[in-house]
Amino acid sequence: MGPLLVVLLCALTVTAFARRRNLIAPLLLVVVGLAASALPGTIDVEIPPELLLTVVLPPLLYTASQDSSLISFRENFRAIAQLGVLLVVAGTVAVGFLAYALIPGLPLEAALVLGAVVSPPDAVTAAAVGRRLRLPRRVMSVIGGESLVNDAAALSLYRVTVAAAVGATGSLLEGVALFVEAAVIGTAVGLLLGAAVHFVRMRLVDQEVSTALSVVLPFGAYLVAEELHGSGVLAVVAAGLYVGHHSPRVGVAGRLQEQQVWKTVNLLLESLVFALIGLYLNQILRETANSTASAWTLVGSGVLVLAAVIVFRVGWLFAVTYVPGLSTLLAPTRPSQRLPVRQTAVIAWTGMRGVVTMAAAGAIPLTTEAGDPFPARELVQFLAFSVTIGTLLLQGLSLPWLTRRLGVHDGGEAEQDARAEVAARTLATRAALRRLDELLPADPVPGRNSERERMAARLRGVIEYQGRAAVRQIGRDPTERGESGHREFVELRKQLLDTQRAALIARRDTGKLADEVLRRILHELDLEEAALDNSWRNR
Repeated sequence: MGPLLVVLLCALTVTAFARRRNLIAPLLLVVVGLAASALPGTIDVEIPPELLLTVVLPPLLYTASQDSSLISFRENFRAIAQLGVLLVVAGTVAVGFLAYALIPGLPLEAALVLGAVVSPPDAVTAAAVGRRLRLPRRVMSVIGGESLVNDAAALSLYRVTVAAAVGATGSLLEGVALFVEAAVIGTAVGLLLGAAVHFVRMRLVDQEVSTALSVVLPFGAYLVAEELHGSGVLAVVAAGLYVGHHSPRVGVAGRLQEQQVWKTVNLLLESLVFALIGLYLNQILRETANSTASAWTLVGSGVLVLAAVIVFRVGWLFAVTYVPGLSTLLAPTRPSQRLPVRQTAVIAWTGMRGVVTMAAAGAIPLTTEAGDPFPARELVQFLAFSVTIGTLLLQGLSLPWLTRRLGVHDGGEAEQDARAEVAARTLATRAALRRLDELLPADPVPGRNSERERMAARLRGVIEYQGRAAVRQIGRDPTERGESGHREFVELRKQLLDTQRAALIARRDTGKLADEVLRRILHELDLEEAALDNSWRNR
């Protein structure tokens, strides 16, 4: 436990440095971990693969899915399914057979296990790099959605290929049935648990309990789905998408508290995971030390598999998008819905591997059903490590250059978001003013109820001023954006804030307001309500 704590503290220090220098923290953590692992006397720090899959992966997937947009996920579902399922299956088979044909001493069963292990790009890395580069929203939706779905497909294939390698499986048809069953059960469990937790949280007044339910949900969804022979990954993703879509309707204090809790948890786990990936070099070198292959042969095999993984993804994406016939069969979308070539190139290059690949490689069993050693286990782990490190450093470090070279950025979306935000704020302001007229109707006898009239005028002035001030801030850089009333005033203002939220959510649900813009406005409204609550408690 001591070494793990030291690694975590060092990882947080590196993360803080990366943020201050505007660097991509996961990539810097991997580089520092690799450098530290090469130093003499470095202590091995290992987390059991089962712990990575059951404790570390669920919260990371949950936060990534919560930050995704359910509406964008539905709109881009075909592209996401094609990348997250078809590409994983095709990549497993292609990389597996190529490795079997070109790498001496690698049996076909072990090669297919390798193909499944290296097939899923990492959700955490994709989200971190995408946010840093400010990629177009649709590109981020496809990348994020793919990385959420492909983990489930890859882990299902992993189980089938491992079972075949150890002699504990039946036909290929049984493997396909297992995958479909796992997907259906996992999605159903995630949606049911997500809906149940949301239902309870909508009726809770204890914000600490509400936040605790949110923290427990990803672990519960994963474990329940796995117990029912479903996909724990898909259960977590489904729960996260559902809860994230409905979170604007949850109480303000709970939502703000939950956001801070998950930001902290995500920071701790991301820092630890990427540091461990770099430090894993020690263990890999030790396990391959007794290999009959020379060091150059191992390195050459690692480069070969890395090249196969990258080239196959790029070739597949361009083929299914632009080749006539093949694109119609595997990606049946209208030409007008296809991404531009430059954006397709960026998506093709965002294939960084991460925690799932490393955890799956570490979880390969030691022996077969017959008690024999698992064929080429150490070689498969070394190749998986090579692909993980290679994609993180090669693709992760070159992706910023590629996006600049191709001119892929959110460009016009910023202006569109600004216009949408103006319209949304205007709508919310008008809705609040209408609600104010309902709560405090004008007295037919002027002056008879001057206190209520003054209160109504004050609230109207606050609403109109805040609306105008917020609109003036739109389009500016965030760094440039620069008296508590009595109880009735606070309660009235909170009702108006609720009305503004309802109007914004309704606009989002019609597809006229992006989730990113909604979250930005809601965060400001949440902070205002939290300040109102705090001012009343401190009177």
